[in-house]
Amino acid sequence: MGARILVVEDEEALTTLLRYNLEAEGYEVETVVRGDEADTRLKERVPDLVVLDWMLPGLSGIELCRRLRARSDTRQLPIIMLTARGEESERVRGLATGADDYVVKPFSVPELLARVKSLLRRASPARLASVLSFGDIELDRDRHRVVRSGRPIDLGPTEYRLLEFFLEHPGRVFSREQLLDSVWGRDVYIDERTVDVHIGRLRKLLNPDGELDPIRTVRGAGYALDEQFASRTE
Repeated sequence: MGARILVVEDEEALTTLLRYNLEAEGYEVETVVRGDEADTRLKERVPDLVVLDWMLPGLSGIELCRRLRARSDTRQLPIIMLTARGEESERVRGLATGADDYVVKPFSVPELLARVKSLLRRASPARLASVLSFGDIELDRDRHRVVRSGRPIDLGPTEYRLLEFFLEHPGRVFSREQLLDSVWGRDVYIDERTVDVHIGRLRKLLNPDGELDPIRTVRGAGYALDEQFASRTE
């Protein structure tokens, strides 16, 4: 799965350019033209990175950046600020507000893509790693192969994506709704109980002989990779 990127930009031509090039790199891209709409969207679902224009209708990029840094769930969210303002004082202001990087228009698309990749690598190394491991479980993205204690595990497509997503965020609890959005996609309308069915299948495939279950059910909250699993199986 590619990282999810939210582009907040009101110039249609630039939005189209960014979407095309980011999707060509394998990222999942969502676009919003207004700052206030982006604020609402980010409260519903937090992406892996935001490309944020300085000047926006509804709510400025600077103010949106301030709000994101004030909230616990978006405090560490990587933000690249786009702006036509090139003066040093404006760059300092943008970075002081909480932006991780600052790109002046017009800019080189390859350079922006390089900055996106660099920020994602720093913020979430698992997003770009070829091999993800947790305890005695290893997932090789290049070979599309999963092993546990050296034994191959044959997973279906959905179970594979579920495990990959959990391995990218070990220990973090995800609700059924969040898992549906992240693994199945926001535009797929299925019952939340479908998550329980696939979690059950994933557990059976990972633990055929009654091994320690790596998936923790958090009553009333959702599911997570058990933080204690890795230390018990290493």
